Amino acid sequence: MIDRPDSATIERSETITLTLPDGATRSVPYGTLPGEVVRSIGERLLRDAIAIEVNGQIQDLVTPLRTSGSFRVLTRKDPRSLDVLRHSAAHVLATAVRRLRPEAKIGFGPAIEDGFYYDFEVDKPFTPEDLAAFEAEMEKVAAEKYPFVRAELPRAAAEKVFVDDPLKLERLSELGEDEVISTYTDGPFVDLCRGPHVPDTSHVKAAKLTSVASAYWRGDERRQQLQRIYGTAWWKQEDLEAHLFRIEEAKRRDHRKLGRELDLYLMSPVSPGAVFWTERGTFLYNTLIDFIRERQRQHFQEIKTPLLYNKLLWEQSGHWGKYRENMFLVLDSETGEHDVSLKPMNCPSHYILYLSKRHSYRELPLRYVTFDVLHRNEVTGALSGLVRVRQFQQDDCHVFLRQDQIEQEVKFLMNFILGYYETFGLNATIRFATRPPTRLGDDALWDRAEGALRAALDATGKPYELKPGDGAFYGPKIDFDVTDSLGRAWQLGTIQLDYNAPERFHLKYVGEDNAEHIPVVIHRAVSGSLERFIAILVEHFAGAFPVWLAPEQVRVLPISDDVRPVAAAIAEEMRGAGLRATLDDRSETLNYRIREGEVMKVPYMAVVGKREAEAGTVAVRARGAGKKQEVIPVSEFIEQVKREAQTRSLNQKT
Repeated sequence: MIDRPDSATIERSETITLTLPDGATRSVPYGTLPGEVVRSIGERLLRDAIAIEVNGQIQDLVTPLRTSGSFRVLTRKDPRSLDVLRHSAAHVLATAVRRLRPEAKIGFGPAIEDGFYYDFEVDKPFTPEDLAAFEAEMEKVAAEKYPFVRAELPRAAAEKVFVDDPLKLERLSELGEDEVISTYTDGPFVDLCRGPHVPDTSHVKAAKLTSVASAYWRGDERRQQLQRIYGTAWWKQEDLEAHLFRIEEAKRRDHRKLGRELDLYLMSPVSPGAVFWTERGTFLYNTLIDFIRERQRQHFQEIKTPLLYNKLLWEQSGHWGKYRENMFLVLDSETGEHDVSLKPMNCPSHYILYLSKRHSYRELPLRYVTFDVLHRNEVTGALSGLVRVRQFQQDDCHVFLRQDQIEQEVKFLMNFILGYYETFGLNATIRFATRPPTRLGDDALWDRAEGALRAALDATGKPYELKPGDGAFYGPKIDFDVTDSLGRAWQLGTIQLDYNAPERFHLKYVGEDNAEHIPVVIHRAVSGSLERFIAILVEHFAGAFPVWLAPEQVRVLPISDDVRPVAAAIAEEMRGAGLRATLDDRSETLNYRIREGEVMKVPYMAVVGKREAEAGTVAVRARGAGKKQEVIPVSEFIEQVKREAQTRSLNQKT
């Protein structure tokens, strides 16, 4: 049944026109319920319908239609329907909490990526036992199949409904006079909410509460602290179980945990947000940089620039006015003012270097690349392992080029970036980000920049998605989101087109006509920050790096003291051949040493016994192969590992 919401606001008599996906139209009175339109299309579709989309906006089946435009029905097959389900799951959670803890005051309960949360104000924190009880009660609410009933109320009536919920009253007071005030009721629970919701609570079956945390009301640390319950919901139980498995697998792969276990890096309160790399982690870091340098050697020019600049540079670039709160300011000993800063990005310093010479059109595109250290003043609470740090390095590049070279350059850079990710088994999604609300330059400049970058992107023939309003403050950009082995997306590489900087810094080149022209600048990064990229790789590979990346490629294990000299000579031979090989000749048992090698995720362990020592062979145990081992001549094994490293193979021989 589709109930019309109580309302005094739906009074208009005009007709609205809806265009269906097949081009057919429906003309209906203003305020018609979407469910009625879906029924006119077909009863079966109505049974399958979760929500509808009008002009790109999702709303449920009981929110009155108020605008003409495109009309599409969302079923469970549409991924966007999950957000509707999860929003409803948050309400089912609130219903369960109110049943068991009637004194709990309610905050907000939105859908978030892969789940939902709901905030409550209570006298004492929720316990794991509370979460288990709430989850059991949610199952009862779902079984009771309460419809989500929408009502649109005058402000005074809504205030009476939430007289005992100060958090809701505060939100209500912020709504404008012309805003529609709506509530949703499922069973005994009433919430101030815009929607959308699924038709009834029975849809919320495959749900799980995952954790509870403290959260300040409205994110303001000066306000009261609430209890935030997190959960997830899916259409199918098997999807829920797969998601929970991914969560547990993500915990197992957490780079902060593996970073300690694999002895890659450490963080210290003496330098918050900066990384101390061990010798193993430094091997990994340098191997990445060597790989990037190798790929860039032919077409890029590597440079180095200073780390410290006065505010004149940042004022010229626009960062002083729009980015200063994220910069580390330094007290100038002469002026006594904080008008010097560590650089948070490389762009302006590259412009200074470009300006130091006169450039011809024949030199362009000119690609400057650097691995300089950068600093950004992240708040302490935002720091997280290698993912969010204050000191980092980027494989940062700035391309100076002519207007007519944009299309070809974007294609070149895109292939460069995608090829880089393929080396690590990472798939990328391409997104086009347009002008943000706060930006440099006028609309005409942005029209020109967005038009040029979109045309270049279209010319590549690669599919992409739009990210409206997510461009850099100086220009539109192409972002690359990579998906790791757990299916998680990470925003990494970027190609950003900049018409602002060349004008601000008076960049010039001499054209074929012997006159001066203004170049275009492209900002390009591939890994993003190397620190964050290493965190992603640790979790993507679960610490089991392919041979070419592994800090330790081979561990040589003598069975007894009498073969130790031979084992030491084999390890030395391997190192001489360019392998990262170590000798573990400790007095512990062989099984103990093998187990430790497995924990450290060493790709190969080469065991040397009496027979191997006499025959010039090693008994090789490959990572992940269990107790299986292969006896192979030392020279043959060395060549095998070298081939894997040189080809950067992702498939280790087992």
